[in-house]
Amino acid sequence: MNSTEASIALNMVPGVGPVRLRRLLEVFETPEQVLLAREGQLRAVDGIGAEVAAGIAHWEEKVDLTAELARIQEFGARVITQQSPEYPRMLQEISNPPIVLYIWGELTERDQQAIGVVGSRKTSHYGLECAKKLSYQLAYAGLTVVSGLARGIDTAAHQGALAAQGRTVAVIGSGLMDLYPPENQALAEKITSSGAVVSEFPMTFPPSTQTFPYRNRIVAGWGSGTLVVEAGLKSGALITATQALEHGRSVYAVPGQIDRPTSAGSNRLIQQGAKLVTGAADILDDLRILAPEPRKMSTPVSAIPLSTEEQSILASVDNAETPIDLIVTKSGLPMPKVASTLLALEMKRLVKQLPGQQFVKL
Repeated sequence: MNSTEASIALNMVPGVGPVRLRRLLEVFETPEQVLLAREGQLRAVDGIGAEVAAGIAHWEEKVDLTAELARIQEFGARVITQQSPEYPRMLQEISNPPIVLYIWGELTERDQQAIGVVGSRKTSHYGLECAKKLSYQLAYAGLTVVSGLARGIDTAAHQGALAAQGRTVAVIGSGLMDLYPPENQALAEKITSSGAVVSEFPMTFPPSTQTFPYRNRIVAGWGSGTLVVEAGLKSGALITATQALEHGRSVYAVPGQIDRPTSAGSNRLIQQGAKLVTGAADILDDLRILAPEPRKMSTPVSAIPLSTEEQSILASVDNAETPIDLIVTKSGLPMPKVASTLLALEMKRLVKQLPGQQFVKL
């Protein structure tokens, strides 16, 4: 048994969390030695009670490590520990970093420069558009967008990063083989081609109300800061923002309408000192990251490289206000493709979105 396999086994023992494992490693030095320790030796470690000590000493009675390793291999995932070079360096700095991370996809050195983007599951059109645009801009600037694959803002954040052909990481509150929400399975598969879906839970571990706060601390601790796009007063996104502050990270928030319950939490964060964000430049400036040079107004449209879909959709936008439904009809492309491509064209400053999902050519 190697160190990674021992870490996987310990991660599956009930009651053994990151804090207890750190205390055990201070005494036994390696995960393998922890599993080999006698029950009395384990009980002698500060903070390790009789129940946890018994669970570790007799771990093979409850943990089927062979089956778990087989599931990991068959699924096409892999597991990293804090000793792995890919393990997010900033995540190692929090008080309770995950014992292991199950990775579906690939992590790169670029993913060390990241920003969390979170918000409510129940959101407005305004919130979704802000999440997509800001995530597009942040990913285009080179930051990896880390979010939770949940409905609403999280989904929009991943979509925006993908539309920019940037990097995004989805941290889920369940095992990789029990992905939640199930309707985001296709999005998760797409993320693995430009990032990774990540979990600290065993492969078949089910989602629950207890697992999502664990997921949130990873989102909050992975990068340099957390952006709250839209959140009610009781939103889990506020818990993530609080965790980010506890980790010593910056917190950013998008202002919303004062009469919308979905904006009450994010507006409250701004009152409490979160940096107000109206564009990605506010975050990039704060983190001292240079944004890519915007296209100069004198650059002719013909000199900007466009995909076939971008050319078709740009041709479908008039110089006057053009509804998105009309753009769909003219281009003959499905609504999701039109929406993501319009976002790309807007970032290239070729079209502008107006209220009511109207677009105009610049």
